[in-house]
Amino acid sequence: MKFHCIVCIKAVTLHASGKGAGRNSCTAVLNPFDRIALEKALAIAETRAGALTVLTMGPPSCAFVLYEAMAMGAAGGVLLSDNRFADSDTLATSTVLAAAIIRLAPYDLVIFGARTADSDTGHVGPQTAEALGIPMVTGVLTCEWKDDSCRIERKIDEFREIYALSSPVALTVHPTACVPRDIPLAHIEESYTQKEIVTWSLEDLDLREDRVGKNGSLTEVFSLKQAARERHCEFIGGPVETQAAALVDAIRKSGLIG
Repeated sequence: MKFHCIVCIKAVTLHASGKGAGRNSCTAVLNPFDRIALEKALAIAETRAGALTVLTMGPPSCAFVLYEAMAMGAAGGVLLSDNRFADSDTLATSTVLAAAIIRLAPYDLVIFGARTADSDTGHVGPQTAEALGIPMVTGVLTCEWKDDSCRIERKIDEFREIYALSSPVALTVHPTACVPRDIPLAHIEESYTQKEIVTWSLEDLDLREDRVGKNGSLTEVFSLKQAARERHCEFIGGPVETQAAALVDAIRKSGLIG
């Protein structure tokens, strides 16, 4: 059986204001953490001479992230798009993704980015793996395959751990695991003209309406706004000894040290 890897990606909002900000190619981008996951997945699929499928959930305007992923090297893309998927929290999202992955079976590996740049929960990967009933390893640096098993190295805090697992396996990729490749212009044209995106709705996934969207969500986003970062720079003059004393005094007054 040919090696099959599935990568779940997302179009993340760039400029949010109010509730339910729309996502399209002007207001959103491919999640930067998913780009790293795609690179890791492509490297694995290339060594295994296998196929890579990308999967995303969102409105039709979010199909651009699938085309970008296919330009990087994915064989095909699946868009999970249905008005009833709107307002899904991480639980409802993982329910939809898991149903789509089951339909794409057989598969050996399911890969997610470490988190998303907008909501930043890191929940979807582990929740999807739980729904699928397959092992999940987070923070992965390397993943080496031999036959139907893999050796995974992960980084957590200041520790490195090594796991040996049999497929199918799910993992999230550590943000420092690799550097995503550049996309040649010819590959962009190829993704739009020679590769295919299929769209699946609620009925295609054989899911009940009460398990997706707002009905299937246990949490609700009341608002979404850009976080303001206020920083200022202060120069300390005088001899080195004076600068050091003033710096320590400023840090102490800020409460960072006692």
